Amino acid sequence: MIKHNPPSPEPLHRAIARFGQATVLVVGDFILDRFVNGVIERISPEAPIPVLHGRGEMSAMGGAGNVVCNIVSLGARAIPVSAIGADHAGDNLMRMLGELGVDTAGLSQDRGRMTSSKSRFSALNQQVLRFDEEEIKPLGATERAALIGHFRDALGRADIVILSDYGKGILLDGVAAELIAICREAGKPVLVDPKGRDYGRYAGATAITPNRKELGEAVGRAVFSDDEIVAAARALIAAHGFEFVVATRSEKGMSVVGADDARHIATQAREVFDVSGAGDTVIASFALALAAGADRVAAASIANAAGGVVVGKRGTARLTVEELTGALFRSHGPTVHKDAILDATAAARMVAAWKEEGLSVGFTNGCFDILHAGHVSLLHAARSQCDRLVLGLNSDSSVRRLKGPSRPVNDQHDRACVLAALASVDAVVVFEEDTPLALIEALLPDILVKGADYTIDTVVGADVVQKAGGRVVLVDLVAGKSTTGTIGKLRATGSN
Repeated sequence: MIKHNPPSPEPLHRAIARFGQATVLVVGDFILDRFVNGVIERISPEAPIPVLHGRGEMSAMGGAGNVVCNIVSLGARAIPVSAIGADHAGDNLMRMLGELGVDTAGLSQDRGRMTSSKSRFSALNQQVLRFDEEEIKPLGATERAALIGHFRDALGRADIVILSDYGKGILLDGVAAELIAICREAGKPVLVDPKGRDYGRYAGATAITPNRKELGEAVGRAVFSDDEIVAAARALIAAHGFEFVVATRSEKGMSVVGADDARHIATQAREVFDVSGAGDTVIASFALALAAGADRVAAASIANAAGGVVVGKRGTARLTVEELTGALFRSHGPTVHKDAILDATAAARMVAAWKEEGLSVGFTNGCFDILHAGHVSLLHAARSQCDRLVLGLNSDSSVRRLKGPSRPVNDQHDRACVLAALASVDAVVVFEEDTPLALIEALLPDILVKGADYTIDTVVGADVVQKAGGRVVLVDLVAGKSTTGTIGKLRATGSN
């Protein structure tokens, strides 16, 4: 059965919160990307071609190197294993990896190998020429032995493996098959970003991540519709023993196809500036999500959002956790009900993502034991001051210390669920301390809201928010409304 409903955002955010615990082993073709920007103001007198006046240039890692960059940028650890040239481009790659804090012990530099490099020349952000320097060359016997040795040494430290095949030679002549066999023997999942038409070289891999065009080439026919995508993916699964196929489909999003199930995940509409490296970001984020415990549909939803962010950037762009969290928030719309109940770490990421979107974030707090009109009025007033409102909720133990052993009437789970269902509340965070100071310091909201029964000097966290450039707002309360008063009325009624 084919399903199109997106997974709940709650497990997605939980998986992202665990990215920092993951380690990914990356093997493949490392490429140096060079970007030269300039302006074209005249035609050359030597030939009928434009003259590009250079205005600056930058270098970045491409291919498997860009996969490593995205893994590190998302807060995880990457172990690169490959062979590159002992040349200027290779030296630059080693330097860049070192600056990222990546262990390069698994990268061999060989004087007999050329490091692949791609130079892109652009005028007014429009690419006018690409100049490639490369030599397609399989590994020699010594290089191959070294790579396999490095791979075996690193595999025990990795949660998952990525083979990033750009067709430059590292994974040719059965190297991919040998690495996959080692992974299967060790019980480690292995994902492949494939190249070419013969996917038999990746037989036994956990999954492959072709784009729609590559998928069609692999089965020898064009594929466009959902049904055609599913049929092509299942043909490859049957032929080569993959557990599933993740097919990226540009503006149509992504499809996750297994032998017996398929899910299609819609993409977010956004302006596309550059697709360079988008596949690297997709497989990096997908691998991290799987390593963090997400199922393959949730992992694909995360990867789909990640790809949507980087196509909006220029060049081989990397992705941050904050950008990814913001993209997931946009793709699911406002969180509702239990999906809005977050821990402090997830809330901090959500707040950072909201701020990245240019949204103002407000914060208020309390016990909210028995919800009444005064609470609703306070929260409505607080939400009117900001674009997003985070509510800090005292835990049960905190309420007991503040209100006495008979409180709370409703436990923290029930209180959080009721509050999360309110339209004025975008996130609920339960805190254990007597005051929300530590939570305020972690979130740094733009606006801190409390009732007018406080003064700014007595509002916990006011100085923290003001020092960070935010403001404190005191709102009027509804007279005669309080949880203590409500409980008193209930007791009086019960005694009659």
